[in-house]
Amino acid sequence: MISAEWSIFNIALIAWNRSVLSVVYINSRYTLGAVDTEEGRKNVFTEKYRYTSFVAKFCTGFSCAMSKFLCKNRKLAGRTVFISGASRGIGRDIALKLAKDKANIIIAAKTAQPHPKLAGTIYTVAEEVEAAGGKALPCVVDIRDEAQVRESVQKGVEKFGGIDILVNNASAISLTKTSDTDMKRYDLMHNINARGTFLVTKTCLPFLQKGKNPHILNLSPPLSLKPHWFQNHVAYSIAKYNMSLFALGWAEEFKSNGIAVNCLWPATAIYTAAMEMLGGGSSIKDQCRMPEIISDAAYSILCQDSTSATGNFYIDENVLRNEGITDLTPYAYSKDVQLMPDFFLEGPDSVHSSQYAIVGRDGAPLKSAGPPPVSPANAAAAPSPAAKSEAGGGGAGEVSGILKQIEGFLTPELVKSINAVFQFDVKGAEEGSYYLDMKSGSGSVGKEPPATKSDCTISVSGEDFVKLFSGKLSPTSAYMMGKIKIKGDMTKAMALDKLLGKLKKSKL
Repeated sequence: MISAEWSIFNIALIAWNRSVLSVVYINSRYTLGAVDTEEGRKNVFTEKYRYTSFVAKFCTGFSCAMSKFLCKNRKLAGRTVFISGASRGIGRDIALKLAKDKANIIIAAKTAQPHPKLAGTIYTVAEEVEAAGGKALPCVVDIRDEAQVRESVQKGVEKFGGIDILVNNASAISLTKTSDTDMKRYDLMHNINARGTFLVTKTCLPFLQKGKNPHILNLSPPLSLKPHWFQNHVAYSIAKYNMSLFALGWAEEFKSNGIAVNCLWPATAIYTAAMEMLGGGSSIKDQCRMPEIISDAAYSILCQDSTSATGNFYIDENVLRNEGITDLTPYAYSKDVQLMPDFFLEGPDSVHSSQYAIVGRDGAPLKSAGPPPVSPANAAAAPSPAAKSEAGGGGAGEVSGILKQIEGFLTPELVKSINAVFQFDVKGAEEGSYYLDMKSGSGSVGKEPPATKSDCTISVSGEDFVKLFSGKLSPTSAYMMGKIKIKGDMTKAMALDKLLGKLKKSKL
């Protein structure tokens, strides 16, 4: 689009220059006395008038043409977008993406003062939106507070004349099991993810019904009833799925109003400052994609016809592929590291891909990416489990050897920074229970259950244990792919990424 704009601009500039030079030339002839007869001066005056008139008409026509061209390509120009949780992370990136189209952005979030560990406030994002070409209205909003939500919506309508798009991005997360989830945290997740999403949508609805090509986009996952998405964090899973269930119902309820309602979810983990805090450090960054992949996918969805593109669970990379963007490596922080798959995504046998349509931009069903089918030829070529063991990866002595190496690397400072006890229930050639104590003194390792109660127990094959500690597999990726099972504190398990990052730097 940029190259097309500049091509038109350059052609127009050349034409403008030629027109102006013609007028200047005519003026110079008259002024310098190049024409010394009355008849000649009349001819020059007529010529001057004709060229001046041409320039004026050209400028008027060109201005109208460029205005139409830019409005056509800036599909969201002049549209008003309400984004919850827009002070940082994915919400901020969506705001900036839409601002480039000269959209009006209502930045609704709680953060008015800088957070000690997380950058961004509603006011800093407002400045960025204005700099990107959009118009901004920062509003201090806790979406659990009905009065604040109503006030922010009303201010947005008064300033911009209405609301055309709603992005329900605000969310709370706690990856804890039932016994570890206090009711304050439970209420926080359900009051933001479920009640807050419902409240904001209900409040914006009267204006969306009058909006231009109105859309509601929930940042929530496709629905799945696989038990493993509930067993370790049932409170969070249900709170998050509520957003998806609302979208499913609203898509049908609002269809007669021409309001599109869809969900968008990333195929891989998206790195934000909040995720760094959750995961225990920046070592997880290389396994993630940038927030821009979500904002680009959101832009594509929000530009679609609201009367037809509704009721879908979109996956970011599938949306972009349908737009013709097949190389997704620019969205990755590292080109050589295996990306971490996100929560809630299944293979083709899941409930969400068999009962609910997951589609791309053109409305065609999209299949979840799964392992390639095994043909008889490559099945014969595939090594047996025994051969794998002999080739290395869970063979005799490897697990014990790795733990001994780790023990020599431990320091009081490292132990303090991790502050967790891990138990590994290893299956295979070195089957047994091993522990890694990163909580007491200078730390310790050993076989059999630890003396101190473990924070989390990880069931893993010997082969994958070796991959974990050789940097070929991250704990979070392994969990997402079902290669390990975790019991206990999920956030402590994620802290393993921090430990493995330090071990990798030491070339363990």
